[in-house]
Amino acid sequence: MNQIMLAFYIGRKDVESYYGKPPLITWGLLFPAVLIFAVYLRDPDGYLQVAPGIIGMTLLFGCTSMAAIVVTFEKRCGTLQRLLLAPVTNRTIILGKAASAAGYGITAALALTTSLAAMLGMAISRPLYFGAALLLGAATFAHLGLILSVMVREVFEAMTLLNVLRFPLILVSGVFMPLAATPEWAKPLALISPLTHVVELLRYGLSGRCAFGSPLIPLGVTCLFAVASWIAAGPAFRRGVRR
Repeated sequence: MNQIMLAFYIGRKDVESYYGKPPLITWGLLFPAVLIFAVYLRDPDGYLQVAPGIIGMTLLFGCTSMAAIVVTFEKRCGTLQRLLLAPVTNRTIILGKAASAAGYGITAALALTTSLAAMLGMAISRPLYFGAALLLGAATFAHLGLILSVMVREVFEAMTLLNVLRFPLILVSGVFMPLAATPEWAKPLALISPLTHVVELLRYGLSGRCAFGSPLIPLGVTCLFAVASWIAAGPAFRRGVRR
């Protein structure tokens, strides 16, 4: 059977087994919605400035958390080891699990975007760039979640490890403030953060503004991060499944 189809079935199994749980649905939808509406109530005229950052943060948390939950749970239960005995390659397993995690993150981000558009009148001026930001960002974050979570066996360990990375990324990546207002010491960190470039690409898709001047800069860098995370996931997965 084609490896792409096998990856599809692996991803579908994860969606059916894990992603329909009420806590995951409510977390993925309510947490970012409450955050953005709190900002709106505080500053009805300025919420669009933080909307790209919160959409990007939703994508980051959705993709990485789902990858961590699935991988660590299946490692602990032995399901992942049984999957390794099937006639599928490691890359097929990675693709299936990353695709399902990316799908969850994109769904949560789109649900938030749709709510903002319907209730607050937010418009997407350049949907192709906005869609590219979601797809490339989801690919990067899903593989990142898989790389980190495969190192441990428990969900709480994976979440702790992810938070060590996620919260600093949020602080330096222009989520809650424009990139131009970032302190000078943090700007080099912002430039090497994948979240920075995803947020700026989302910002360009929503408002047509980009801190880098040209949207091709965050688009190109986000593509590089997506490819690099896919390449790095292979050896990380091979080492992690032996733990």
